[in-house]
Parts: sequence; C-alpha cells; structure tokens
Amino acid sequence: MKVGFFPGCSLEGSSREYNESLQAIAPALGLELCEVPDWNCCGATAAHTLNHKLALALPARILALAEQAGFTDLLVPCSACLVRLASTREELRQNEALRREISAVIELPYTGTTRVLSVLDMLLTCARDGLKDRVRQPFAHKVACYYGCYLTRPARLAPCRRTEDPQEMEELMRAVGAEPIDWAFKVECCGAGLSVSRLETVAELSGRILADAAERGAEAIVVACPMCHTNLDLRRAAIVRRRGTNWSLPVLYVSQVIGLALGLKERALGLHRHHVPVRFPAAATRQAMEVGAGPSASDGNGAAQREG
Repeated sequence: MKVGFFPGCSLEGSSREYNESLQAIAPALGLELCEVPDWNCCGATAAHTLNHKLALALPARILALAEQAGFTDLLVPCSACLVRLASTREELRQNEALRREISAVIELPYTGTTRVLSVLDMLLTCARDGLKDRVRQPFAHKVACYYGCYLTRPARLAPCRRTEDPQEMEELMRAVGAEPIDWAFKVECCGAGLSVSRLETVAELSGRILADAAERGAEAIVVACPMCHTNLDLRRAAIVRRRGTNWSLPVLYVSQVIGLALGLKERALGLHRHHVPVRFPAAATRQAMEVGAGPSASDGNGAAQREG
C-alpha cells in the first residue's frame, strides 16, 4: 500500500534514525512510503508565534503538494510537524475565505482532501492487520511508553483517544511482545524546544521522566517524537548533572522496537546513532531487580553498560 510521507526537518537531520527505522519496517508491513516532492519546513516550532499566515502557508504548501501527488493519506512521523499540519488543515477547512487566501499565497490549489496521519495511526492499522504474525523476535522487555505533549494536545486533533492516559503505544508494544509499565509521566512535558535555550529546564523536566520510568522497572523508554528523543537521549549528560543519577535507560523510537521484533538488523534501524547505548540487562539481572535484589531500580538498566 502506498502512503504519502512527510519526513520533515528532524528526520533529515538530528533524528535520522527515526527515518531509517520507518523506512526499514515499511516493506515488512506492506507499506511503500512515498515522499512528498519538493517539501518544505512546516514552521515548527517558531512560525506560529511570529506570523499566523506564515504558520498556515508553510504547512498548507506541504498539504497542497501531497494533494497534487495524489496522496489520500499523509504520514507525518514528527509530532511537532503533525500538530502544525493537522491544525492548519482543520483551520482552513473551517474558513473558506482564509483557505482561498492561503492558496493564493502558496500559489497552489488546496482543497483539504489529504488526511494527516500520525505514526501511531499507521502502525496501529498494521498491528490490527496481523503485526503479531510477523514478529520473529519478541521484544520481551518492560517499557515505559512516553507520549509527551504533541501526541495528546490539542485533544481535538490528537491521534490518541485518551489524552490523559493514552493506550495506543501500549497496544503496539504488546503486539510485539513487550510489557508496558503503568507509570505517572507518560504525557508530561520533556521541555520540548527549550533544549537549546534553557537546557537546565529540560534537564529537570526530562530527569523527572527518567526517574519515574526507572523506579517502576522500565528497561527502555519508547517514544514517537524526535524532540522527546533528543531531550531524553542526547541531553542525558545534562540530566545526569542536574539530577545526580547516572541512568543508562535507553530511549527507542516505537518504529525501532517494532523493527527489532521483526528481526531487522540494529544498524538498519539506526540504533548505532543513539547517545545512550541500547543495551538491556540479562534475564537473571531483571529477575533480581524485580524482587528487590541486585541493582537498584533507580539505576535504570542494572547490568547494562553505563554511559561515559
């Protein structure tokens, strides 16, 4: 099945592993990801704070190009991009005069026929269409499914039905053999774009997320947002300095977990690009952690190699 694909800036740069893992799992799931020709930046996260019409024109051009290419559905893996495209589509759908004005600005016809899909929308369709039957190596680990802000807000546009306690990622993880934990920080903010301007704020917020996941026995945190991955993985050294705990808890994209379960190679999934090594404790260590012996749960991965 052909699906329109908008990688956005992050998947072309700082989050290449997200793109690589999606491209790797797509054929195994019967999908062909067709990139939008001549796409541009969607404007996240700054455009809507500076110029409202610019913030509409940038996503509208992407959507118009997707229409021209004949895409009924457009997969938008980046959560920030997803919000910008979905909110633009909704606003222009409700305001015909504004739609015509923006269409003139971008010099492209735009009608709003292409649907915007999150990575969870796409993967859940695959899961309900027999993902379990394709699993070759069950991902038998305890995971903390972390949604962050963009996948649950604003509620009217969110791909998750329960905005305070979403369950979509949990369904996906169970389909590939993982055990999702019950924890308190799945929709808390990681600091988002403050990663550049206010790193100490990000270190504090992301540190709270890591601490709760580790204390509840998670062996990995699973995300579907490039910014969340950046703040929990790339900013780990800053978090350690702020919180004083050297967690080695890895952070994986949901597509990487599915890829591992499908039996794909780690390099094809981009795992070598992570700043926090993707390693897990041996079964004996996990059992010791569960009964309170051996490494403390707050250590995150227990026997996994520590960061340098």
